Amino acid sequence: MESDLPTPNASWTIFLDRDGVINRRLPGAYVRSWAEFEWLPGVVEAIVWLAQSFGRVIVVTNQQGIGKGLMDEAALAGIHRQMVAEVEAGGGRIDGIYFCPDLSSQQPNCRKPSPAMALLARRDFPDIDFHRSIMVGDSLSDMDFGQQLGMFNVLVATKKEEADVIHQAKEGGLKIDAKVESLAALAGAWRNRK
Repeated sequence: MESDLPTPNASWTIFLDRDGVINRRLPGAYVRSWAEFEWLPGVVEAIVWLAQSFGRVIVVTNQQGIGKGLMDEAALAGIHRQMVAEVEAGGGRIDGIYFCPDLSSQQPNCRKPSPAMALLARRDFPDIDFHRSIMVGDSLSDMDFGQQLGMFNVLVATKKEEADVIHQAKEGGLKIDAKVESLAALAGAWRNRK
């Protein structure tokens, strides 16, 4: 599926989920501080490459730990400031980070798959064209988010997880345009094509 990847350029935007794509997901828990944040292997270097290849690099993340009272927006902002600082120190950039603190039970809410965070990003960056955008995520809600907006969807999943997620996506009518084992592998697939 990696051969199906569109060729990025400055007119394209890449949307990245955070937990499970950028940093290690804490099963059954939330990353509540920088001390709990752990980059996945090769991600900083991948984001540096993505920033050189895409017009915009946007992070969209559901953070219901705030809604549950397990952390506050100031703690989340601190995590994101440090994340951006480390990417910038490596020579990359993240143009925007959008998060939703709502509980999944709240209605209405801005959580993915709602397109609310992408619409906010386009408000801030009017040059974003969703049909020239890629959503990289590790969940069905990420794939639904991208599909609603007409984005190219890339699933990040290990070989062990992949079959189950793809089966669930097919049952739910969701498209997965490409699959990779990591954000680093995705950036590597593009680099190898050049």
